[in-house]
Amino acid sequence: MSNPGEKKVQPFEDGAIQGVQVRPLKKHRDDRGWLMELFRADEIVSHMMPVMSYVSETLPGVTRGPHEHVKQTDYFCFFGPSTFRVVMWDNRPKSPSYWVRHEAIVGEENPCVIIVPEGVVHAYRNVGKKLGWVINYPNKLYAGNCRKELVDEIRHEADPNTPFRID
Repeated sequence: MSNPGEKKVQPFEDGAIQGVQVRPLKKHRDDRGWLMELFRADEIVSHMMPVMSYVSETLPGVTRGPHEHVKQTDYFCFFGPSTFRVVMWDNRPKSPSYWVRHEAIVGEENPCVIIVPEGVVHAYRNVGKKLGWVINYPNKLYAGNCRKELVDEIRHEADPNTPFRID
């Protein structure tokens, strides 16, 4: 019998991860261009309500992650101008989807919001040929109030033995 806190060694099962949401974003076009609603307070539960936002730019071929958060939920918006491969692994031993892996291709051709709850390891790679932008609306402040706390992040990318591989 295995220890509930012990990581499994068998391969991940592909499927849906409890609490992860992948939602399409809609471009509202007119003769001026387009508008896209990225965040609406009426579409998210209160404990996941964002407290900050940031935008990052990722070069073609570059991967961010894999990492996870202990208390933070990420609310990523992938809308272009490139394409991203997003991979998530449920690393929560008490979750019904523990050790499930989920992958999505999102961005310019498939604009989406991806909500990643705490304990779900995640990584994304810009698989397009253009610079890619990602906006995140996390529910926790980076480094806490006034940036005086430890960053809520468990980084897996430097661990040569990590089971969380995007390749």
